[in-house]
Amino acid sequence: MPPDARPLDRPPKEALRAHALALGFDAVGFAPAAASEAAKAGLAAFLAAGMQGDMGWMATHADRRADPRTLWPEARSVIVLAANYGPDHDPREALGRPAAGNISVYARNRDYHDTIKKRLKALGRWMCATFGGDCKVFVDTAPVMEKPLAQAAGLGWQGKHTNLVSRDFGSWLFLGAVFTTLDLSPDAAGEDHCGACRACLDACPTAAFPAPYRLDARRCISYLTIEHKGHIGREFRAAMGNRIYGCDDCLAACPWNKFASATREADFAPRADLTAPALAELAGLDDAAFRVRFAGSPVKRIGRDRFVRNVLVAVGNSGSAELAGVARGLAGDASPLVRAMAAWALSRLLPADEFAALARERATCETDAAVAAEWSPPT
Repeated sequence: MPPDARPLDRPPKEALRAHALALGFDAVGFAPAAASEAAKAGLAAFLAAGMQGDMGWMATHADRRADPRTLWPEARSVIVLAANYGPDHDPREALGRPAAGNISVYARNRDYHDTIKKRLKALGRWMCATFGGDCKVFVDTAPVMEKPLAQAAGLGWQGKHTNLVSRDFGSWLFLGAVFTTLDLSPDAAGEDHCGACRACLDACPTAAFPAPYRLDARRCISYLTIEHKGHIGREFRAAMGNRIYGCDDCLAACPWNKFASATREADFAPRADLTAPALAELAGLDDAAFRVRFAGSPVKRIGRDRFVRNVLVAVGNSGSAELAGVARGLAGDASPLVRAMAAWALSRLLPADEFAALARERATCETDAAVAAEWSPPT
């Protein structure tokens, strides 16, 4: 065998890395398909405390989530891929525009799952055709702990905000994984570089971090506006401001973002109509118009009622008497979620006597107890 020959049963990682980068990924790392004891312990503590809230799927098959081999026993290695979705400006700028809604950076264009999964499948097909073996691809659609795997693969580390931090891309990375039966040598794991910094923890509007590296999802605005299916607790509404889908505050506060760059991917560039859209316009969406407006967007999955619920919280926080008419128009909406937040918004925007008169009127026709409670005079 010539000195520079390489057996195909141990494929060169650099060939895989180069092909992944050519497909549009921005970072590639290799990890063993093995459980992280720290990740397993963290997940168990998170679930034991009930911090997952409505996200029952996190507890379902938790054993598979904690251990790649339990999910797929044949797996030997995991290729972790990352795509940069960094914004070209501070996403918190829109927080200063109370008549507009603030949508999380990741959701201002197409659903990243679609873009990333196509690339993962393309990489998997090429890898299996070139080097043999078998593979499975995952992008936030199965019980896979992508962030611990990304740290194990050397792409960065899980910061105190529990998200991945990269020295090259800051906090703005989408993650995907290719599980393979090929035995690939792992890269060096990422080291924690948070130090004494707590910028992300201090930036959280709802104090969702009981301790560094621990998130109580039940207090997180991203959870409340996306995953939570019911009425949003009164204690969180004012702090939500005009955040109507997700929250970027802890990510944007990270000092490592000084090394980040704006995404080059057209699918991740913000659509003009999803960058600080007018609350009055969004509140007027019926189900059909909502589906058209958010076609191809991750926002579509929460449905019109939960979305307008979020919009009305922002309306209530706007301080705008002009938007009171928007809330009044939704006080009789078919959805209890919408009616409840319309009532709360009006309690914030109308003079006390005007709200009290309207509350007496609504009390005669409201049948939902949770909505009726919102018509009580504010304390």
